[in-house]
Amino acid sequence: MAQWVTVWRAAQLVGVSRGVLQQRIRDGALQLSDDGRVSTDALLALYPQARLEESGLLERVARIKDEAFGRRVRERLLPSQEVLAQRLFAQTQELADVRRHLERYHALVMELRETVRDGDDARWQRLQQQIERGLARVLATETVDVLDVMDDMLKVMSAQVTLRPSGHEFTVEGRDTLLQAGLRAGLKLNYGCGNGSCGMCKVRVIAGEVAKVQHCDYALSEAERAQGYTLMCAHTAASSELVLETLEARGPQDIAAQQITTTVRAVTALAPDTRLLHLQTPRTNRLRFLAGQSVTLGIAGAGGDDVHATHPVASCPCDDRNLHFYVARDDGDAFARALFAGTVKPGQPVTVWGPLGTFVLAESPRPLVFAACDTGFAPVKSLIEHALALDAAPSISLFWLATRPDGHFMANQCRAWSEALDAFEVTLSRHDDAREGAREMAHAMRADLFDIDCDFYLAGPEAFVATLDAQLAGAGVPAAQRFVEVV
Repeated sequence: MAQWVTVWRAAQLVGVSRGVLQQRIRDGALQLSDDGRVSTDALLALYPQARLEESGLLERVARIKDEAFGRRVRERLLPSQEVLAQRLFAQTQELADVRRHLERYHALVMELRETVRDGDDARWQRLQQQIERGLARVLATETVDVLDVMDDMLKVMSAQVTLRPSGHEFTVEGRDTLLQAGLRAGLKLNYGCGNGSCGMCKVRVIAGEVAKVQHCDYALSEAERAQGYTLMCAHTAASSELVLETLEARGPQDIAAQQITTTVRAVTALAPDTRLLHLQTPRTNRLRFLAGQSVTLGIAGAGGDDVHATHPVASCPCDDRNLHFYVARDDGDAFARALFAGTVKPGQPVTVWGPLGTFVLAESPRPLVFAACDTGFAPVKSLIEHALALDAAPSISLFWLATRPDGHFMANQCRAWSEALDAFEVTLSRHDDAREGAREMAHAMRADLFDIDCDFYLAGPEAFVATLDAQLAGAGVPAAQRFVEVV
């Protein structure tokens, strides 16, 4: 008998991205139930390769987890023994309920058979024969649905969380807290310290159970506890399915301005004229920002004057303690001069103000096209990692123009994405002039993408952004599908 699973779980079971599965639903190849679920029978019909031999089931589950969670899988452990025990207990209870139901059904049928056994009327005899045939069918061994078995295994290894009222979903793996898992999934959750002190990540548990996995100092009131409130930063999902009620940020306007004193972890040469600045926030004061946003950095100058510079964050909000920035050599920028002169060293304090800007990912079912020029790759990288975490885009294309010799300072990362992800394509180009390079890039996009309804994200120097944006507008791309950031 088929089971009904959520779209999120269905994508895990057959090893495709949620965006791909949602596209099949929009195309009519896969039907949803009234409550938005997918039949495992329909999944097997659409993805027959999922019908595997039982001996290969464990290998299949491992491969599905690899494909579904990408680079994060190998970094995860199994849930704690306590959480595993709770999930296994829930599965056992579910099985026991089914068994009791079948026993009651069997007893009822047996009682009915005894009632009609002594009847002489032909109709009673026919009824008895129907009962016998029905019992035989119920007791017969049916073929096991591989996806059902895999779903049961995934319920033990991971938990699915649904947020209300947004309907967003994410998976909790290993020993992640609810907050860590939600941020890794790219959700705009409300939080502050991340260590149980401020209470900003408070949510209400509507269905399912949670387990405390970290110490927290914030004390919920009696009324809050009675209503089912808990802290996402200190708890994980104890049941395989969990429903939480919380408000999420709708956009940059919902992210409060912050001032944080960070510490330099490392300054790394990515190329002769490009440096990676790695800052780390205190454990009790993390930077809340959206992918694609910028911050202002401040360091103490040699003459006692502070040096400031605004740079986009190149890292993903899912790791809010470790902030990465790509800084190009620029003799006219005091901050860049200090970085390249070696006066910014590990352990040095750097003040961060922000976040700034509205260059963030819009919720859309359309394919994503990113275009960057030189260090404009920084906000684009953050957006790409955010899009991969959301797992909702049917495809991602990256065009990266270099106007200086080391302009493709993260080319290996781009190639790794392209090799690891079927729905990811990258095109690296070079031109000494940003305007001419933008025109050539528009021509390449037109050849590959203009027959597709896409969202375009452009980042780089003003000459590049303005030229490419004008080219896209002239080709008929609506303004609502063009997002620009001058870096």
